[in-house]
Amino acid sequence: MGIVYGTVHAIIACDLDQHEGRPMQTRFLPDLSRRGFLRAGAGVAALAASSRWSPADADEPNVLNYLSWPGNADPYLVGEFEKQNNCKIRIKEYVGGDQMLAVINQSPPGSFDVVLADAEYMHLLRAADYLEELDPADYPLKDFWPEFQKFPLHWFDGKLYGVMSDFGYLGLSYNTDVYKPDEVGSYEAMWKPKAKGKVGFFDWYLPSMGSVSLAAGNHPPFDLSDAAFAAVKKKLFSLKSQASGFYTIADIFSSLTNGQAHLVPGIGEWITLGLRMSGKPLDTIIPAEGGLQWTESLSIAKGTKKRDLARKFIQYTASPDGQVRQATKVDNKKSIPSMAGWKLLNDTMPKEAQILRLELGKPNVMDEYKKGRIAFRELPKKQKIEDWNDVWSEFKSL
Repeated sequence: MGIVYGTVHAIIACDLDQHEGRPMQTRFLPDLSRRGFLRAGAGVAALAASSRWSPADADEPNVLNYLSWPGNADPYLVGEFEKQNNCKIRIKEYVGGDQMLAVINQSPPGSFDVVLADAEYMHLLRAADYLEELDPADYPLKDFWPEFQKFPLHWFDGKLYGVMSDFGYLGLSYNTDVYKPDEVGSYEAMWKPKAKGKVGFFDWYLPSMGSVSLAAGNHPPFDLSDAAFAAVKKKLFSLKSQASGFYTIADIFSSLTNGQAHLVPGIGEWITLGLRMSGKPLDTIIPAEGGLQWTESLSIAKGTKKRDLARKFIQYTASPDGQVRQATKVDNKKSIPSMAGWKLLNDTMPKEAQILRLELGKPNVMDEYKKGRIAFRELPKKQKIEDWNDVWSEFKSL
């Protein structure tokens, strides 16, 4: 999940021309049952009309069209790849998985060469036939931590469709001037009188409700019976009097720094680490009930005419150098799955390795994972996605 500082739509390499000369193509999707593509979140249909993207030079062999969260075409991340391959990265940015689904559904086949998606959306993309199968031998998966070499959200029927680029944990972020770590060791801190009117929410049902589900004792938090789901709804609604507001990513930064919110569930170090390094009194903790793992994945888009360049881009991102760049981007620091990347980071940037808790042979970010304290952020298993979205909308309107 990238950090949003500016526009949703940025163009790298050259300006976008409107697609002319042929009609817009829409690929209609198969029925994907209760977790269907068109039910992937409220507003997909509304987004579709404004999400079409038709790059004028989609067939240009030296331009790689990249659908991604914001910030991932930063020259720090892709400049060396562009130099090595005499190409340019052109990015279409989206904010949130629902918008990503709308963009790819409404764009002509071949519009994108590479797609970066949150891992929980991979099965929707694969079921809709938007992704190329990948050859595991093409990618340095053996360099990854054993836990990530066959990451379950990337494999379907024994076939690989995505390569992990980075990950992080979501827990409870807090103001360290207001709270000591032992006061936020449980999500129950959000219900305490001290938190009244100071609990901020990232306005996305999945991480926010996932945290409340963990607080209710559900592990995994998204595989709920209808009775357990009703209990999560009740627990969520009991937080309304504690809420300070519902925020976009950019607004989370301001609400934490100006004191409007003292606690925010369902976000992590990808927000608080950079702020803390700039002197803000903020930190993130994985409470006793556990945390969520967000995972960003790179895939080759179906219909691309630049499979070789797309493959090279994923290989570069998974290489030690590409991984170090992913981890150390100034405005969005991340954990990385490659042990080879960890080694290069420790050898060349030991201070960054310490700050990021990516030190080999010392306590590090893998400890929580190995202890079973981290659950994957996934789409709901037994309810419709729209059911969770409806509960979230109702909570906000209370």
